[in-house]
Amino acid sequence: MINNFSTLPTADQSCPMVSFVNLISGKWAIPILYRLIIIDEPVRFSDLQRAVYPITQKELTRQLRQFETRRLVTRQVFAEVPPRVEYQITELGKSLRPTLDSLADWMRENSEQLRE
Repeated sequence: MINNFSTLPTADQSCPMVSFVNLISGKWAIPILYRLIIIDEPVRFSDLQRAVYPITQKELTRQLRQFETRRLVTRQVFAEVPPRVEYQITELGKSLRPTLDSLADWMRENSEQLRE
């Protein structure tokens, strides 16, 4: 049987899967989101960085800013010396939990086959 993939529609930016991958793109996106979902309370930057070790400060900052722009995370700055910044998952971000749980379950179920 010969498959003709040229007849398949292309996955453009309006494709929900492309949009989802763009949302969670990056090596650290899912670990950061999942950690924030599990913690489910305000967490300081340094504590979050330790929780997703060995992420760099620069990468964590970049990823958190993207999540904040997309309203998955809130950021609160306290006028203290030294400055204190806390991040918390939003309700929109929490709604990703079933999706991320299913990805984790899939990995647990198929990790042996993926190693072969």
